[in-house]
Amino acid sequence: MSLPPLYGLVLAGGASRRMGRDKAALRYHGRSQLEWAYDLLTRHCERAFVSVRRDQVPGTADGAYPVIADGHEGIGPMAGIVAAQAAYPEAGWLVLACDLPFLTDATLDALTASRGKHDVTAFRSVHDGLPEPLCAIYEPATRASLRAAIDNGRPCPRKYLIQSGVPLLDQPHPAALDNVNTPEEFAEACNRLQPDGPR
Repeated sequence: MSLPPLYGLVLAGGASRRMGRDKAALRYHGRSQLEWAYDLLTRHCERAFVSVRRDQVPGTADGAYPVIADGHEGIGPMAGIVAAQAAYPEAGWLVLACDLPFLTDATLDALTASRGKHDVTAFRSVHDGLPEPLCAIYEPATRASLRAAIDNGRPCPRKYLIQSGVPLLDQPHPAALDNVNTPEEFAEACNRLQPDGPR
């Protein structure tokens, strides 16, 4: 069975309130996290895009990336996912949060290699056993149910995956999906990623 084309989406529309500055602009690998995550996706997907709020569109990396603007305000990452599905409904979407500096090609290889068995391909968190919805593949078949979740006031992608009962994959590298939300976590991440260090 042939699979739909796989497109990538870096979720960069968050307000970064806990960090106090744009998480996508933080530098870990000698360049911004947005640039690094986008390049990572391009190695695993036919096309890649950056998901942003509508007010971010004019200044997103000075037009360096193709963007898809959220169609819903204030509901978080699910807005980016459904906007991408609306723009390219024929594609499966590998969705990636922009605050995952430890993510590796090997982890995405494991994710894409398991694609095709279910409507969503996702990992199990090593911290709480719950689904990891922001490093996951959403197939075209999820489009209606994701829209319904938003329409019914349930825009949490993790709860969506819990309710869907999709089987979860074990992460090949336990730290790969550790995210960074605060200045303290940023400093710790930079130390873990030496010799890059903070920029």
